[in-house]
Amino acid sequence: MKKENNANLNSGLKLNYRRTSLIGFAFFGILLLWQVYDSWCPTFLTDIFARKMYGLSSAELKAGDPSKILNVQWIVGIIMACDNFAALLLLPLFGNLSDKTKSPIGKRMPYIMTGTFVVAVAFPFIPLFFHYNNMVGMVIMMAVTLIFMMMYRNPAVALMPDITPKPLRAKANGIINIMGYLGGASATVLGIFLKLSDYINAPDAARNMWIIEIPFIVASILMVISALVLFFTVKENKIAEEVKEEMELGEKLAAVETPIDDDKPMSKANKNMLLAILAAEFLWFMADNSIGTYIGNYVIYYMNSVSSATMFLTIIGGIASMVGFATAGAIADKIGRKWTISIGLIVSCVGLMIMCMVGPSGKVVGEHGEFAFPTLLYVVWAIKGFGMALVHNCSFPMVVELCSSKKIGKFTGYYYSASMSAQTVTPILLGFVFNATGAWRALPIYATILITLSCIVFTILVKNVHAVKVPNTKGLEALDS
Repeated sequence: MKKENNANLNSGLKLNYRRTSLIGFAFFGILLLWQVYDSWCPTFLTDIFARKMYGLSSAELKAGDPSKILNVQWIVGIIMACDNFAALLLLPLFGNLSDKTKSPIGKRMPYIMTGTFVVAVAFPFIPLFFHYNNMVGMVIMMAVTLIFMMMYRNPAVALMPDITPKPLRAKANGIINIMGYLGGASATVLGIFLKLSDYINAPDAARNMWIIEIPFIVASILMVISALVLFFTVKENKIAEEVKEEMELGEKLAAVETPIDDDKPMSKANKNMLLAILAAEFLWFMADNSIGTYIGNYVIYYMNSVSSATMFLTIIGGIASMVGFATAGAIADKIGRKWTISIGLIVSCVGLMIMCMVGPSGKVVGEHGEFAFPTLLYVVWAIKGFGMALVHNCSFPMVVELCSSKKIGKFTGYYYSASMSAQTVTPILLGFVFNATGAWRALPIYATILITLSCIVFTILVKNVHAVKVPNTKGLEALDS
């Protein structure tokens, strides 16, 4: 009887693919900007601090005393950690403010539009100030970008669930994340044709500002276009009124499929399991974010290769991740989420161990003396991308399984607090590790150690509890991760 009721309710709900894709333009802009920011800014910071500390560009230091480049990475780490620290403070703030906002254009749209246009103006000034060696101006523009991106980001994320019934949100988020991937891919294409290494490795007099300026200008223009498409096609207040009945129907269906458990305190066993999952999550995010933050500098200053290799790594890792997301649910159905995550961590660990053994090729191919990029690292990124997709797909549902439906928001906060804290700590910590060791090889070794510890903590302390309240996702819904 319950299944019949669910089916009858579900028959009244149908995802609006066109509207969902249009909402996805917000995510297109977000991931486009972050990809440019994360790919270019660590190298900008390295070069400008090398000049301030040693009076030489990073290219000159690389040719003369490359160990000094490592000595500035702790400062780079601190500044690059600021976006995650800002997220911990500002995302809840702007999320709460937008919840309480009422305006003719909706409660989320004022923040999305304001954040977009301020960021679009500030963003191109980052490479401009860098080119003219204005460290203060560059850091201020980075700060403005971060603050107003946080104004934009939470309301943009909240817009979809505002007008999408609960049972359809996983599938809708899959579509939105595809739009985000397209934004990130756009930035990656820019990095392939406008090589940051061509700028960094050139003498000061020969540095072409437009190599670094064009990606930021294009990102700003595309971000504004995506926001305008969103503004003119998604009338927030009108749609909210139109879907009111569907939203109520979605609440009923959610209440049937995810019944509220009793209000008793968590058992000691479940508390220990939750802490073990969060501890393992903290460690694997520390590992993954360390690679993401420093891989651009690793390629330019250690591998002495062209920066476009980093972009190809991103593409390969992204494709492997999508394969991992698409298959993780089926694997978890067979062996459970615990062992799916454990396998993902082991696979990622194997990839990072291979990375530890790969050094510069020594084969000169570039006009500035760059070496050929080691092909084996492309394999490493495919392995790591697939493995971490298995981890991310199954980890959040395991946390949610440990609480009643009344506490899902609270437990979601635990999950994201652990991940954001890890991503705040790890760039700074690894920067000090670089400074202490004087070796770029510390990057894969650091990440390998953390992934290994994560796997040990998770495999030993977490039980293989099969899904009850939250089914394993497959197909389009898997991209909700």
